[in-house]
Amino acid sequence: MPGTSSNETLPPIPAKRYFTIGEVSELCAVKPHVLRYWEQEFSQLSPVKRRGNRRYYQRQDVILIRQIRGLLYTQGFTIGGARQQLAGAPARDDSTQRQQVVRQIRSELEALLSELKR
Repeated sequence: MPGTSSNETLPPIPAKRYFTIGEVSELCAVKPHVLRYWEQEFSQLSPVKRRGNRRYYQRQDVILIRQIRGLLYTQGFTIGGARQQLAGAPARDDSTQRQQVVRQIRSELEALLSELKR
């Protein structure tokens, strides 16, 4: 996906099961109010809500948010266009998610390797 180049500058996704809205905000370089708005606009994005309506995002949610961010901010899609792009390309989404996971693992391994070299 052409828009993933902007996602390369984002921090790696830690190996956790759940992320708070604040953590996702930092991981995706998007403000929390924007994440809440995107939940309304993109049906695929539905974080788990627990006590006090607190949102907990899973790894696939973070990857999806990064995809949405790339479509909107890098490729210049409107909300409606991004929604159609995500809905119309499930196979491409799977491929993009795999590529992001591979990039993530590679950066974590490189960090481990540099730590071991010390």
